[in-house]
Amino acid sequence: MAGTPSIPASPVSLVLASASPRRRDLLAQMGVTPTEILPAELDETPGKGELPRALALRLAAGKAAAVAALRPDALVLAADTVVALGRRILPKAADAAEVRACLALLSGRRHRVLTGLVLCHPDGRRQTRLAETIVRFKRLSAAEIAAYAACGEGEGKAGGYGIQGRAAAFVPWIGGSYSNVVGLPLAETAQLLDGFGYPLRPENGYK
Repeated sequence: MAGTPSIPASPVSLVLASASPRRRDLLAQMGVTPTEILPAELDETPGKGELPRALALRLAAGKAAAVAALRPDALVLAADTVVALGRRILPKAADAAEVRACLALLSGRRHRVLTGLVLCHPDGRRQTRLAETIVRFKRLSAAEIAAYAACGEGEGKAGGYGIQGRAAAFVPWIGGSYSNVVGLPLAETAQLLDGFGYPLRPENGYK
């Protein structure tokens, strides 16, 4: 007697809890298009004495929880990236002055880029990862710092720069994931999605 044909599982939507176009583009490199972009508004001020790793994980978890409460039937992916010099957390540069201040600190030194990742499943499961990349900046001249700050590229970015743009010329060496420095570590993200059965090619359906 022929067996009962299997019924494919119903697709589950993926919500990206981030407004970052860089994270959306990085997901697209893996063949993933979120069903919805729904950023979470959180106070990202570090707590007193809070270390960079703890901040990245706390903010990612907070964003994931906030959006999962709004979309309980979806997978929710959240990330937060922190740039740190030792224990010092650099800001997301609000303006050219903060970009200049960040670059002056980063000039000629190594720093860490940490991204906390959280993926929430509709059944209540949650998985967390932390990616860390070491980035070395060359020594920057005052003219280089001023020109980069004036171009506007570093505003709104953690540490005041974007490695995928003009600031690539400042970085002779990195240790670890390049995509993490852009804003989303792809290997860790793929691991989380695969762990919950989400395909990297959405046309294949959710298993």
